[in-house]
Amino acid sequence: MTDRRKADDRARYPHFLTIPTRWMDNDLYGHVNNVVYYSYFDTVINEYLINKGGLDIHGGPVIGIAVETHCNFYQPLAFPALVSAGLRVARLGRSSVRYEVGLFGERDECAAAAGHFVHVFVDRESQRPVPIPDQVRNALLALRIDAAVKSETS
Repeated sequence: MTDRRKADDRARYPHFLTIPTRWMDNDLYGHVNNVVYYSYFDTVINEYLINKGGLDIHGGPVIGIAVETHCNFYQPLAFPALVSAGLRVARLGRSSVRYEVGLFGERDECAAAAGHFVHVFVDRESQRPVPIPDQVRNALLALRIDAAVKSETS
Protein backbone atom coordinates (compact mmCIF):
# COMPACT_ATOMS: atom_id res chain seq x y z
CA MET A 1 0.00 0.00 0.00
CA THR A 2 1.13 3.51 -0.79
CA ASP A 3 1.37 6.17 1.95
CA ARG A 4 -2.22 7.39 2.44
CA ARG A 5 -1.04 10.90 3.29
CA LYS A 6 -0.37 11.31 -0.44
CA ALA A 7 -4.03 10.58 -1.29
CA ASP A 8 -6.30 13.38 -2.48
CA ASP A 9 -9.38 14.34 -0.54
CA ARG A 10 -12.96 14.47 -1.78
CA ALA A 11 -12.95 18.22 -2.38
CA ARG A 12 -10.60 17.76 -5.36
CA TYR A 13 -13.21 15.88 -7.43
CA PRO A 14 -16.18 17.67 -9.02
CA HIS A 15 -18.24 14.56 -9.93
CA PHE A 16 -19.13 11.50 -7.84
CA LEU A 17 -20.90 8.20 -8.44
CA THR A 18 -21.80 5.75 -5.66
CA ILE A 19 -20.95 2.18 -6.62
CA PRO A 20 -21.97 -0.71 -4.38
CA THR A 21 -19.36 -3.39 -3.87
CA ARG A 22 -20.45 -6.94 -4.60
CA TRP A 23 -19.68 -10.12 -2.70
CA MET A 24 -17.74 -11.37 -5.73
CA ASP A 25 -15.50 -8.24 -5.65
CA ASN A 26 -13.74 -9.54 -2.52
CA ASP A 27 -10.76 -11.83 -2.88
CA LEU A 28 -9.45 -14.52 -0.54
CA TYR A 29 -7.83 -11.85 1.62
CA GLY A 30 -11.21 -10.32 2.46
CA HIS A 31 -10.94 -7.08 0.48
CA VAL A 32 -11.81 -5.88 -3.00
CA ASN A 33 -9.36 -7.39 -5.48
CA ASN A 34 -7.08 -4.92 -7.25
CA VAL A 35 -8.49 -5.60 -10.73
CA VAL A 36 -11.97 -4.54 -9.59
CA TYR A 37 -10.73 -1.02 -8.87
CA TYR A 38 -10.23 -0.55 -12.63
CA SER A 39 -13.83 -1.60 -13.16
CA TYR A 40 -14.90 1.16 -10.77
CA PHE A 41 -12.77 3.63 -12.77
CA ASP A 42 -14.41 2.53 -16.01
CA THR A 43 -17.88 2.73 -14.43
CA VAL A 44 -17.64 6.32 -13.16
CA ILE A 45 -16.05 7.53 -16.42
CA ASN A 46 -18.59 5.92 -18.72
CA GLU A 47 -21.54 6.87 -16.53
CA TYR A 48 -20.42 10.49 -16.86
CA LEU A 49 -19.78 10.29 -20.61
CA ILE A 50 -23.20 8.75 -21.25
CA ASN A 51 -25.28 10.88 -18.85
CA LYS A 52 -23.50 14.23 -19.09
CA GLY A 53 -21.71 13.99 -22.44
CA GLY A 54 -24.42 12.22 -24.43
CA LEU A 55 -22.00 9.54 -25.66
CA ASP A 56 -23.88 6.83 -27.57
CA ILE A 57 -21.91 3.72 -26.67
CA HIS A 58 -24.09 1.40 -28.77
CA GLY A 59 -24.47 3.20 -32.09
CA GLY A 60 -22.55 6.47 -32.06
CA PRO A 61 -19.85 7.05 -34.67
CA VAL A 62 -17.23 7.90 -32.00
CA ILE A 63 -16.12 5.76 -29.05
CA GLY A 64 -13.48 6.09 -26.34
CA ILE A 65 -10.72 3.49 -26.20
CA ALA A 66 -8.67 3.02 -23.01
CA VAL A 67 -4.96 3.36 -23.79
CA GLU A 68 -3.46 3.79 -20.30
CA THR A 69 -4.47 3.12 -16.70
CA HIS A 70 -2.76 3.39 -13.34
CA CYS A 71 -3.83 2.96 -9.72
CA ASN A 72 -2.27 3.64 -6.31
CA PHE A 73 -3.76 1.73 -3.40
CA TYR A 74 -3.89 3.47 -0.02
CA GLN A 75 -6.41 1.51 2.06
CA PRO A 76 -8.46 -1.61 1.31
CA LEU A 77 -12.15 -1.52 0.45
CA ALA A 78 -14.37 -4.53 1.16
CA PHE A 79 -17.89 -5.83 0.60
CA PRO A 80 -20.51 -4.63 1.63
CA ALA A 81 -19.11 -1.09 1.40
CA LEU A 82 -20.42 1.58 -0.90
CA VAL A 83 -17.64 3.15 -2.95
CA SER A 84 -17.83 6.84 -3.78
CA ALA A 85 -15.96 7.27 -7.09
CA GLY A 86 -14.71 10.82 -7.71
CA LEU A 87 -13.90 11.99 -11.24
CA ARG A 88 -11.93 14.91 -12.65
CA VAL A 89 -10.09 15.74 -15.88
CA ALA A 90 -6.36 16.44 -15.67
CA ARG A 91 -5.69 16.93 -19.40
CA LEU A 92 -8.00 17.46 -22.34
CA GLY A 93 -6.49 17.18 -25.81
CA ARG A 94 -7.93 17.17 -29.32
CA SER A 95 -8.75 13.45 -29.35
CA SER A 96 -7.69 12.28 -25.89
CA VAL A 97 -8.48 12.90 -22.25
CA ARG A 98 -6.70 11.94 -19.04
CA TYR A 99 -9.16 11.37 -16.22
CA GLU A 100 -8.17 11.13 -12.59
CA VAL A 101 -10.29 8.97 -10.32
CA GLY A 102 -10.41 8.73 -6.55
CA LEU A 103 -12.20 5.87 -4.82
CA PHE A 104 -13.47 6.64 -1.33
CA GLY A 105 -15.11 4.62 1.40
CA GLU A 106 -18.57 6.01 2.26
CA ARG A 107 -17.46 8.25 5.10
CA ASP A 108 -13.80 8.74 4.20
CA GLU A 109 -12.39 12.12 3.19
CA CYS A 110 -9.13 10.65 1.83
CA ALA A 111 -9.07 8.30 -1.13
CA ALA A 112 -8.69 4.57 -0.51
CA ALA A 113 -7.28 4.36 -4.06
CA ALA A 114 -6.56 6.87 -6.78
CA GLY A 115 -5.31 6.72 -10.32
CA HIS A 116 -5.70 7.80 -13.88
CA PHE A 117 -7.31 6.53 -17.05
CA VAL A 118 -6.61 7.80 -20.58
CA HIS A 119 -9.17 7.59 -23.37
CA VAL A 120 -8.48 8.23 -27.04
CA PHE A 121 -11.63 8.95 -28.99
CA VAL A 122 -11.75 7.07 -32.28
CA ASP A 123 -14.05 6.53 -35.23
CA ARG A 124 -16.01 3.37 -34.43
CA GLU A 125 -15.39 1.86 -37.89
CA SER A 126 -11.81 2.86 -38.72
CA GLN A 127 -10.53 2.91 -35.10
CA ARG A 128 -8.54 6.04 -36.04
CA PRO A 129 -8.35 9.01 -33.64
CA VAL A 130 -10.93 11.77 -34.17
CA PRO A 131 -11.69 15.02 -32.36
CA ILE A 132 -13.68 14.61 -29.16
CA PRO A 133 -17.35 15.33 -30.02
CA ASP A 134 -18.46 18.82 -28.90
CA GLN A 135 -21.08 17.62 -26.41
CA VAL A 136 -18.57 15.26 -24.77
CA ARG A 137 -15.86 17.95 -24.78
CA ASN A 138 -18.19 20.44 -23.08
CA ALA A 139 -19.02 17.89 -20.37
CA LEU A 140 -15.31 17.15 -19.86
CA LEU A 141 -14.46 20.85 -19.59
CA ALA A 142 -16.65 20.99 -16.47
CA LEU A 143 -14.41 18.37 -14.83
CA ARG A 144 -11.06 20.01 -15.53
CA ILE A 145 -8.86 20.44 -12.48
CA ASP A 146 -8.18 24.09 -13.29
CA ALA A 147 -11.94 24.69 -13.69
CA ALA A 148 -12.58 23.22 -10.23
CA VAL A 149 -9.83 25.36 -8.70
CA LYS A 150 -11.25 28.50 -10.38
CA SER A 151 -14.73 27.81 -9.03
CA GLU A 152 -13.32 27.33 -5.50
CA THR A 153 -11.57 30.70 -5.64
CA SER A 154 -14.43 32.64 -7.32
